Amino acid sequence: MSAGSDEDFVYDEVTGEWINPGEVVALSAAPTGVVVRDSVGNLLADGDSVVLIKDLKVKGANQALKRGTLIKSIRLTGDEQEIDCRYEGIKGLVLRAEFVKKS
Repeated sequence: MSAGSDEDFVYDEVTGEWINPGEVVALSAAPTGVVVRDSVGNLLADGDSVVLIKDLKVKGANQALKRGTLIKSIRLTGDEQEIDCRYEGIKGLVLRAEFVKKS
């Protein structure tokens, strides 16, 4: 290990994981204390943009969202597996975090 490697990560006692200091700021900004991670483990926060990793059929709408679709300005719902977002023509869209990747 190099001399400065101990400062590169911080131990999070809640999750039991070592995280980088940038994620500590996002964790402290989450009002609910719920940690929401995307499909590859990146920490999500309000206002982030995400990309769909899978084609998704939208219940109640006559359209599907294709893989690679960019969703801007997400909002956390308080559930660690769901994010609230807007997309043209679809009101009240809630996506599961396992189907998105932070962009």
